[in-house]
Amino acid sequence: MRIDTRIAERLKKIHPSPTLAITSKAKQLKSQGCDVVSFAAGEPDFDTPDFIKDAAICAIKNGFTKYTPTTGTSELKKLISDKFKKDNSIDYPSSQIVVSCGAKHSIFNALLALVNPKDEVLIPVPYWVSYPEMVHVCEGIPRFIKTSAKNNFKITVKDLEKHSSPKTKVFILNSPSNPTGSVYTKEELLDLADICVKKNIFVISDEIYEKLIYDNLKHFSIASFNKDIYDLTITVNGLSKSYSMTGWRIGYLGAPLDVVEAVSKLQDHSTSNPTSIAQKAAEAALGGKEDFIKELACEFQKRREYCIMRLGAMKKISCVVPRGAFYIFCNISKTGLDSLSLAQRLLDETYVALIPGDGFGEPDYVRISFATSMEQLEKGMNRLEEWLNKV
Repeated sequence: MRIDTRIAERLKKIHPSPTLAITSKAKQLKSQGCDVVSFAAGEPDFDTPDFIKDAAICAIKNGFTKYTPTTGTSELKKLISDKFKKDNSIDYPSSQIVVSCGAKHSIFNALLALVNPKDEVLIPVPYWVSYPEMVHVCEGIPRFIKTSAKNNFKITVKDLEKHSSPKTKVFILNSPSNPTGSVYTKEELLDLADICVKKNIFVISDEIYEKLIYDNLKHFSIASFNKDIYDLTITVNGLSKSYSMTGWRIGYLGAPLDVVEAVSKLQDHSTSNPTSIAQKAAEAALGGKEDFIKELACEFQKRREYCIMRLGAMKKISCVVPRGAFYIFCNISKTGLDSLSLAQRLLDETYVALIPGDGFGEPDYVRISFATSMEQLEKGMNRLEEWLNKV
């Protein structure tokens, strides 16, 4: 067997993460005792609340350690259905919900259920690193829609119409966005929904950061507007960001029944059910008070304001104020360095780790996460400012 035929062609199209070298080196330096400040985190730095951990411990002690239904326990799906109604004004009965091993898994399942070879999937740029690679695995074709800082990295109706074609099957929407923190208004979403209905384009709406929105803005779910867009939308969410449960791996989707049935069959033969213990923890999270989430959002807003203030005083870097999530997407073109070179040098010379924009489709940008303590933010911003003055 020839070497070049050993691996499936669909996997040869997947690119390794350009951030891997940075994150691996940062961990190596830290293990060697170096004082590394990480602006790379894609997860809250807060611990999972005790009442959620207690529910998991109780599940273990009570022997809730066996298989559950593939799509999740009836109790958890009922809570998710209630959550969709209360928070998003969407009516997804339990029969239209699938619980998976994280929101990433839910998105992947949705794409596998919808995308045929050569189908086109519209992805705004900058994008979360996994979107195009998932499309490649499905043997679809990513079609990128370039956005600009002038429009807060949001696409317009004209953009969507211009880039869609008879081959377009899916549009991936991420609001609030990773990496930009952009948040679409109700009016903007209504306009995009009209185009998707007109052209019969499915929407995968990734809403994992919905609880982390600032400046008194409100989150809107595109599926909530009318039956036409509801029938074309797969709404994806999870507990990782809002409840600081990244490692628990619980995500979920709500979708039309035929899509849910397809995803269920797929999950039957891949992962089966998500972890039983994590599902009990998720039940506690969704069934409890949201005090933790409010505290989380409040703290992140304080950190965002501090970082924006510090970055605004730096001459060789600029950014758009994020309205959601916990990232700041910074233009570094004035440094004369591409994002990968800047990230490597910054880590080598100052022990500050951030994520290059290459993996998000923007080599002139870097992503700074403020999901770390104020002490670490201050130390990292001091180092970054001093280093930029020397470049």
